[in-house]
Amino acid sequence: MWDVGVTYRKKLQTSFDRLFEKKALLQKARPLPAVALRKMREVLAIEWTYNSNSIEGNTLSLRETQMVLQEGITIKGKSLREHFEAKNHEKALEHLYHLLKPGYELNARDILKLHELVLRSIEDDYAGRLRNAGVRIAGANFVPPNAQNVSGLFDDLINFVHTNKQNLNVIELATVFHHKFVWIHPFFDGNGRTVRLAMNLILMQAGFPPAIILRNDRKKYYEALNLANKGNYFKLCLLMCQALERSLNIYIQALPDNDANYREISNLVEEEQLVYGQEYISLLARQGKIDAYKEGRNWLTTKAAIEDYMQNRKRKR
Repeated sequence: MWDVGVTYRKKLQTSFDRLFEKKALLQKARPLPAVALRKMREVLAIEWTYNSNSIEGNTLSLRETQMVLQEGITIKGKSLREHFEAKNHEKALEHLYHLLKPGYELNARDILKLHELVLRSIEDDYAGRLRNAGVRIAGANFVPPNAQNVSGLFDDLINFVHTNKQNLNVIELATVFHHKFVWIHPFFDGNGRTVRLAMNLILMQAGFPPAIILRNDRKKYYEALNLANKGNYFKLCLLMCQALERSLNIYIQALPDNDANYREISNLVEEEQLVYGQEYISLLARQGKIDAYKEGRNWLTTKAAIEDYMQNRKRKR
């Protein structure tokens, strides 16, 4: 079950190359100004908490999540559980950043601790503990393994990450880890929030910023996981690349000498004399064929990214 087909790799190689180039650019610019780094981490922490909780059904808005985390306000009309989910995720993020040190390797103890922080004061009986009974997942095309096998499968998954016998790049490795974790479904509750924290331990330890899956991509996300259950990792890997690209661009745009001008595709097409129309450029963005990222429901890219795509296409012809 741990062998992964990599037929998707050719389709995503351009995206992989671009992401590693951006990571190298970011690492070359380190250390980033402390004030800018702190501000970006705060912004991403709010977005990460909001999106990850929202995917699981939390109804706090982005602004309400910010108020809970930064101002300690309990939002009228929202449940105490939703308040705890926001505060707990913040505490789990703090612990995650504490773990990120040179030489760190993902381990079961730290994942259990992240899970315990996610469910603290919500499901204290199960927080930080592997499930000991069967579960079913609404809308999924599989049944998670028997509880008796969970502990062994959990350890196997950690070993899969450490050994990486198929020489997957770190983006692929985090993607496959994410899917296999969801398939094992090691906990009664909190699996999604926990895996989105743990997969980012893998990515961030390798020098990437966090990949934040957006609530607007919730349907696409679950569909991609169901496809991965059938051995098709293309859409899940593509979604991970898109999430990483967005975070990388947020960091890169904060660099002092950055001159990238990302604009919404609709505005870009309207303002520039482009060969391609909005619909086609949006398709290229969704397919990961151009340098682009998503904000809410809108895709952003640059004129240079479209021109690079055109030039590369001409060379291939």
